[in-house]
Amino acid sequence: MNIEQIRKICLSFPNVTEDIKWEKDLCFCIGEKMFAVTGLAGGHNSASFKVLPEEYEQLLERKGIGPAPYLARYKWVVAEFSALTKEEWRTFLEQSYGLVKAKLPAGLRKKLS
Repeated sequence: MNIEQIRKICLSFPNVTEDIKWEKDLCFCIGEKMFAVTGLAGGHNSASFKVLPEEYEQLLERKGIGPAPYLARYKWVVAEFSALTKEEWRTFLEQSYGLVKAKLPAGLRKKLS
């Protein structure tokens, strides 16, 4: 995986926007709430995303996956591109999108549907 493949997957979901935050991070959002983040600066080979609470500890046991800085308490992980297969990336990014979308206010969720 690489940034362009991550970008292609994230932008395939309905109503996703992308934004550069903190001058160096490419963020993918639904309803202005982030569901995936990857670094733009040279040498970045990882992305962060939200996971289910029951998956969090299991994923942390895998090589190349750790708690996401500043977001770990919300069950976000950071994974090196090589830590997951392409299918796993798609599954986890889609799940993160769904988890974040589900927490949006009802009116905004309805508008985005």
